[in-house]
Amino acid sequence: MQKALLFLSILLCTVSISAQTIYEKFESRKLNATRDLKIRLPKNYDADSDLKYPVILVFDGDYLFEPVVGQVAFQTYFDKMPEAIIVGLVQGKERFYDSYHDEVTGLPIEFGARFYEFITAELMPYIDKNYNTSKFKVAVGHDLMGNFINAFLLKDDPLFKAYVNLSPDFKGQMAANISNRLTWLKEDIFYYMVTSDDDIAPLRGGILDANQKLQQVDNKALKYYYDDFTGDSHYTLVTGALSKALDKIFELYKPISDREFQEDILTYDGTLDTYISNRYQKIEDLFGIHKPISEDEFEKIVKAAIQRDDIASLEKIGKLANKQDPTTSYGTYYMALHAEKLGKTKKAKKLYEAALDLESTAHINKDLILNKVEGLTLATDDNESDSDN
Repeated sequence: MQKALLFLSILLCTVSISAQTIYEKFESRKLNATRDLKIRLPKNYDADSDLKYPVILVFDGDYLFEPVVGQVAFQTYFDKMPEAIIVGLVQGKERFYDSYHDEVTGLPIEFGARFYEFITAELMPYIDKNYNTSKFKVAVGHDLMGNFINAFLLKDDPLFKAYVNLSPDFKGQMAANISNRLTWLKEDIFYYMVTSDDDIAPLRGGILDANQKLQQVDNKALKYYYDDFTGDSHYTLVTGALSKALDKIFELYKPISDREFQEDILTYDGTLDTYISNRYQKIEDLFGIHKPISEDEFEKIVKAAIQRDDIASLEKIGKLANKQDPTTSYGTYYMALHAEKLGKTKKAKKLYEAALDLESTAHINKDLILNKVEGLTLATDDNESDSDN
């Protein structure tokens, strides 16, 4: 099974990169130089559409762009994260100057400060202007660039909402700076950091120290994730870390899990249409994208309503489904199920018959609905016969 998944990941990566990567040269006034960009757009991207996509900015795009693209293709295939616009910044020999920093604070200075301004004042505004981007931005950086991306956190309104630190080479007081900043941050921030027992020793020491500081941060707005791999080098940890990071950052986007079903939905204090509406509103508020509630998700909360003996939720779930898509049958089917459970046989039968005129879905097909109609017809006939006797 693992070999099959690995093969699929490689295949998706190969197809995705070759078919949808745009190579651009960006003229920067801040740097007085030209920078090469690799831009991967989502499958079926339409510039005229209202759909918005998160942006993942990959520093060290020379070698990190392709692993990020492959992992995003893999996770979007299984609906574990939204499709995203991935921007790889090729740095090459300029990397040393891009990461130039103050030895005490660890913050960008001189060349590094100009590179920082290039990102904030030129590159990201350009991406927002020319592509359908959402407000959710992710920064990915490895060792020196892992240190660099933390500088964006120190602004009042951080440019990036998620930070993927791949074995960061913390400089000066950077670890203390970010732990202090994250303590007082008011908006949701995702922060992922990784090292390994076979990582470069000085870097690993700094990361372990930073982790101790970050674990002490008591702030509900911070979503902090940390991994310490076994047996991976400074370079081989990248692939697994990207998988873990994206999985955690976009956890809310993923379909309802068994844990959520048992611990959150079954115990929810209120009708379940409210629960699922709030869940998807959080997705829109956080990631800046609109994700319709899938039929599978509707089926899960209907199942939960039945388990809870929560008849009131069935009707409200049906109305919510019809509001989202009145052309499909499952919303009307749920309303019919509500009427049936209340013993309103005639109303239930009419609703089931109305569902027959709508589009069938994966879970609610015409055969299922016809069985319901026939069962209620027999029940109605039996009741009428009993009343005649």
